[in-house]
Amino acid sequence: MKDVTKIIKVRKNAEGDITDVMIEDGNIYEIRDAIMLAKEHKIEGVNVGRTKNGNEFLRSNRNNKRNDNLDSFPTF
Repeated sequence: MKDVTKIIKVRKNAEGDITDVMIEDGNIYEIRDAIMLAKEHKIEGVNVGRTKNGNEFLRSNRNNKRNDNLDSFPTF
């Protein structure tokens, strides 16, 4: 993986939760690994949020583009 990459596709479970991400070079990471990469600033355009019960999740950085939301990325 190069120093900084982007997510290009996501995989979701039956409930619609993102379980895996695909980055520009085609490598696939489980969401917990993608969260760690985001914390290390190795994935651009995302940040790590935390739910009320303390679970971490990956989210797109805020901007005015609706199609930039991870939930609207193509799936694989």
